[in-house]
Amino acid sequence: MLRVAVVGSGPSGVYTAQSLVQQDSAVLVDVLDRLPCPYGLVRYGVAPDHEKIKSLQNNLRTVLEHERVRFLGGIQVGPGGLPVARLRALYHAVVYCVGAATDRHLGIPGEDLPGSWSATEFVSWYSAHPDAADDGFVRGARSAVVIGMGNVAVDVARMLARATAELSPTDIPQAALTALAASRVTDVQMVGRRGPSQGRFTTKELRELGGLPDTQVTVDPDELALDPAFADPSALPPAQRRNIEVLRGWAARPDEGAARRIRLRFYLRPVELLAEGGRVGAVRFERTEPDGQGGVTGTREHVDIEAQLVLRSVGYRGVPLEGLPFDPDSATVPNRAGRVLRDGAPSPGEYVAGWIKRGPTGVIGTNRPCAKETVTSLLADAATLVPNGLPVDPVAVLRAEGTDPVPWPGWLAIERAEAALGTSLGRSVVKLADWESLLAAARTTAS
Repeated sequence: MLRVAVVGSGPSGVYTAQSLVQQDSAVLVDVLDRLPCPYGLVRYGVAPDHEKIKSLQNNLRTVLEHERVRFLGGIQVGPGGLPVARLRALYHAVVYCVGAATDRHLGIPGEDLPGSWSATEFVSWYSAHPDAADDGFVRGARSAVVIGMGNVAVDVARMLARATAELSPTDIPQAALTALAASRVTDVQMVGRRGPSQGRFTTKELRELGGLPDTQVTVDPDELALDPAFADPSALPPAQRRNIEVLRGWAARPDEGAARRIRLRFYLRPVELLAEGGRVGAVRFERTEPDGQGGVTGTREHVDIEAQLVLRSVGYRGVPLEGLPFDPDSATVPNRAGRVLRDGAPSPGEYVAGWIKRGPTGVIGTNRPCAKETVTSLLADAATLVPNGLPVDPVAVLRAEGTDPVPWPGWLAIERAEAALGTSLGRSVVKLADWESLLAAARTTAS
């Protein structure tokens, strides 16, 4: 019998567990997570108004309720928790699906001014991540700048413009809902250093901006025209062609006098965040232009855009996990087909899947073939892994050593507590947003 630990309960971790139990009828899988809640970025990264995408939790749930899969929340692997070497000693194999836990930085002056946040910090706040900062994001802000042109940038711009009535039926935490309801942000500018044909948002996400009540989306026709592909997008892939069509329509729309405005800006590269009253007051951009090779070059012409809130959405980056090798250039764990490499050679029983394996690329579904490749490697190695002697049940050892996991019934208790909180507030399910509330609910396991 093969015992495998999967570290991380987001899509890559759950797809790894699913592939393991599908391909080997005897394997037992423990899915470990630092949080008492499963689903990773599906719970803590998908915007609350994207209920269709959030429904993917139902598919992940089916895997975690499999008779040969256990969810074990509240287990910190690495510094301050269970050392990598100790975890490896408790299982025949360990698969690390720990994602890319931090943001890329702009590397410009003023980036750390109060009022300047990573988009991930903002997303964590409105998604009720227990490590999130308080609700000071929108306080005192009238104008916001979102730096980036991917789906996360679109998400945060949309959330800033959403009306309370539209967010109240979602599971957004009450503190975030209250803060957004009181927000005075009426102008949101989403800015990219390259052109519209190179935006990384999907057309579906882009179109959602145009459907927000009492909100007008505008695009500067002159900035669109700088893109060589704008006049004739026929050579572009279909997704980029559709994006151009949407942007063209917004550029031609007259001013509708809406209460809120979202402006999409192109060919502007951030060079400095400017302070006002001890916090960010504007972003200075350098205008760019196409360099003829798919990139851009600076023009030395600058433009300042007012903003009391700046959200930086320029990508994710993996972080080292103490005890595992790490490549700082790619910000991934060195691997070959999912096998962790130490000094260039496969390390027996150690594997990776998801973003920490391949970098922060692809969509949720990309994790499925990635996990399958890793599992194929692991099962090919099984004959050399199983002979290692192991305790009958690693959980018993963990508890004896002072680690008290949150099991699946604990998570179900959290779900019940969130449903009860929603009822008490006259809403549907409302997420618990702090460690104390989550752990207290998890201890109430009676149905």
